[in-house]
Amino acid sequence: MDDDIQTLRKKMEAAAVALDFETASRLRDQIALMRGGASAEEARAASDAGLTRQQPGAMGLGTSQQRPAPPPGWTPPPKPDLRTTNSGRRR
Repeated sequence: MDDDIQTLRKKMEAAAVALDFETASRLRDQIALMRGGASAEEARAASDAGLTRQQPGAMGLGTSQQRPAPPPGWTPPPKPDLRTTNSGRRR
């Protein structure tokens, strides 16, 4: 496991020197997971879990940001009824 961490660390440093900070940060996160007890495969799988990337140019500039996907079966909580809750008055 220490060999895997050293290999990832060398790749991370090389990516940082090449100014590929996205790859370097992904490798940094994998190293942190492996130091926490995750296997190399679990760390690799967790690096992109729950994130989907929009297609570039779908809606203009700045639309390629990652957006978390809700887990299956999740429903948003109900919105509060403003007539029955505190109407914003402070006491």
